[in-house]
Amino acid sequence: MADEYFDAIIVGAGFAGIYQLYKLRNLGLKCLVIDQAGDVGGTWYWNLYPGAMSDTESYVYRFSWDRDDLVNYRWKEHYVKQPEVLAYLNHVADKYNLREDMRFNTALEFANWSDSDERWHVTAGGNIITSRYLVTGLGLLSKTNLPDIPGIDSFQGDMYHTAKWPKDYDVTGKNVAVIGCGSTGVQVITEIGQKVGQMTCYQRHPQYSVPSGDREVTPEDRQYWDDNWDSIWHQVFNSITAFGFKESDRSYHDATPEEREQIFQNAWDQGNGFRFMFATFNDIATDLEANEGAQDFIRRQIDRIVTDPAKAKKLKPYDVYARRPLCDGNASNGQKYFEQFNRENVDIVDLKEASIEQIEANGIRTSDGVLHEHDLIIFATGFDAVEGNYTRIAIEGRNGLSMKEYWDEMGPTSYLGTSLPSFPNFFMISGT
Repeated sequence: MADEYFDAIIVGAGFAGIYQLYKLRNLGLKCLVIDQAGDVGGTWYWNLYPGAMSDTESYVYRFSWDRDDLVNYRWKEHYVKQPEVLAYLNHVADKYNLREDMRFNTALEFANWSDSDERWHVTAGGNIITSRYLVTGLGLLSKTNLPDIPGIDSFQGDMYHTAKWPKDYDVTGKNVAVIGCGSTGVQVITEIGQKVGQMTCYQRHPQYSVPSGDREVTPEDRQYWDDNWDSIWHQVFNSITAFGFKESDRSYHDATPEEREQIFQNAWDQGNGFRFMFATFNDIATDLEANEGAQDFIRRQIDRIVTDPAKAKKLKPYDVYARRPLCDGNASNGQKYFEQFNRENVDIVDLKEASIEQIEANGIRTSDGVLHEHDLIIFATGFDAVEGNYTRIAIEGRNGLSMKEYWDEMGPTSYLGTSLPSFPNFFMISGT
């Protein structure tokens, strides 16, 4: 027997879950949001690591459906940091009384579809709840990926994944290892370089990173946005990237070498990784020569910025510019990612030259025999992205078919990124 019945159960209280609850309640549905966290926020509830910020500009990193909030809820900088995003989501939850239909510290334990009553039977927080619809707003990036390094349990210092960062933890003066230099690693390294005693960055893939261009919002910025919200959101909804800028309609091959250099420089100066890739030329992601032109420009910027040739060599990527387009955070002193490596206290280990052999009590030993001593190891090693959140949860469709079994046999396929065969009335907000 089910304890309760709802029209829709929504899993996750981040951006997606909040919006889904708002929309479904407006349709007159009886809804319940569950989340294993202690409050709203989703990834912004958990990701407390130093330097955590959005790589989308603040004027579009928000809900578009509340015109009053677009005008009156103001952020002071062009990029929003974790505390500001979390405060905003709490504000929205309070403004619309969303918490009355939310339960926190309540993880989804099991869900299965029953053809007999055409409902989802969900076990959460020790209770059995049924619903007509099951909607998951689990997010793309919440199942952490911790590398399987020999000796990891022997380390006697502090050790944290960035997605499990302890609140108010102080890195000042510590000898720090940062493993990983993707989007999160770049943000962490940029933020703490000036604070730590010593930092060694363990890098497997150098990154094509550009500045964020973060700065204070001016009265002129604010006035422009307030006068143009309709056209801003029309552009966002009808663009490729939805990042709030117009993608280029010009081919790399239609510009002279001098024009290419100026266009790349302008984008570098303005900031934002997605703008650099998509607002410069329309074929960087599809044409090898255009891609190599962008690669070459960023490598030359690294040579210009990093004064130590040995460090610069390690930091320069040579693979295709096709990973997530990164942008640096700004440290409080205005320095950016590559500038951190001009510090005497910041070094880099190229894992293609000397891989991590094991973790020992006092640090990390690499394959060249060197023991790098640390008292803090930071894992910026990312997530089991997209489908990882679904295969770890026991969700069963018709005839007890689990999502993991379905994808093991068929691979991750879905209709419009939201629905799966054999899983009736089940919707994935993030898609797969």
